[in-house]
Amino acid sequence: MKKNKPFSLFIRINGAVLSVIFIFILIAGMTTILSLKMSSDSVGEVLETSDLNKLYLYFFGSENKYYIQNSKDIKDIPLTKVGFQIATNIKISDIRTFFERELPGFAEFNTKIELAGQGTDLTTLPIESAPPMDVLLKERDIAQNELNENDSNENNNTPPPSQTTNGKQVVFIYHTHSWESYLPLLKGVTNPDEAVSSNNRVNVVGVGDYLVKDLAARGIGSDNSTINATQELHKRGLDYYSAYQFSRGVVQEAMAGNHDLKFMIDIHRDSLGRQKTTTTINGKSYARLVFIVGQNNSNYEKNTILAKNLHKALEKKYPGLSRGVVSKDKSEGNGVYNQDLSPRAILLEVGGVDNNMTELHNAIDAFADVFSEYYWHMKNAKAF
Repeated sequence: MKKNKPFSLFIRINGAVLSVIFIFILIAGMTTILSLKMSSDSVGEVLETSDLNKLYLYFFGSENKYYIQNSKDIKDIPLTKVGFQIATNIKISDIRTFFERELPGFAEFNTKIELAGQGTDLTTLPIESAPPMDVLLKERDIAQNELNENDSNENNNTPPPSQTTNGKQVVFIYHTHSWESYLPLLKGVTNPDEAVSSNNRVNVVGVGDYLVKDLAARGIGSDNSTINATQELHKRGLDYYSAYQFSRGVVQEAMAGNHDLKFMIDIHRDSLGRQKTTTTINGKSYARLVFIVGQNNSNYEKNTILAKNLHKALEKKYPGLSRGVVSKDKSEGNGVYNQDLSPRAILLEVGGVDNNMTELHNAIDAFADVFSEYYWHMKNAKAF
């Protein structure tokens, strides 16, 4: 028997070594074949979307049934499902996660629909174009006839507001992608990817100027940044993808110079066509709106509530105008959108590449109407 001990020990050591090798081969094979992904991001996502209180109670209950005796949902927590999601970053209930790393561009569908407006689904999500710097720097003629016609239709005979911010600017409007423009406002331009301009009369900066007037008519003081983001990025040797890095400094400077600011609105333009970005309400044509919230900002919950409240208010007075509230993480966009700087920050997409000036102004009129009611309600309720 003594002679067999070394042999038995040898067998055990070899068995352990072979087991370890087998496990490594198995893991490597699964990673290669199934493209499994184990990362802090996937673990974090599971934890963020799971009810941790239930998870804790589940583990306590495994030792003491008292904790879960009246909680059937806790008893039925599928730990194998949670473990599978952590290991693979795949959600059984969400088919998109099976394809996002295999199909180019499919990650765009990771956008979460927080609150859907009319016709909003995975096929009508806002699309962000990324034109190269040479396209952004190219000058384009404006459609003067479109502007002249709209100027003649403006009505400035508005009664004075019943309450005002007494000269204080409480809303800061800015434009991370200040170059975003609209095809009907550009002469001879038909390619949606070239719907860009540095002329503030025909890009989103002009939309911001119009919002300032609308808010002032309702007693709310605001400031609109007219900074040419294209020129500033080019001057610094930066590209399109550094736009939020640049606009962050713009917002921080505005906040440091004006402590009365309560709301931050970043105005953009969607790249989708007319069919998905236009609606008719009581015989008037409107450019539709959509709210975007960054999932990776520390004020995500508060900013989402703000966006949802504004969407619901729009839906009540102007049904169909808002396409809803969507959120994006860093896998498909900036993920923060400077919204960590304020609990009252929104990114507002105003129309798409095919909307004209009248439709844009109608949309801003409606937004200013609803936003001002919300602002005064919250102000009088001493919410800020």
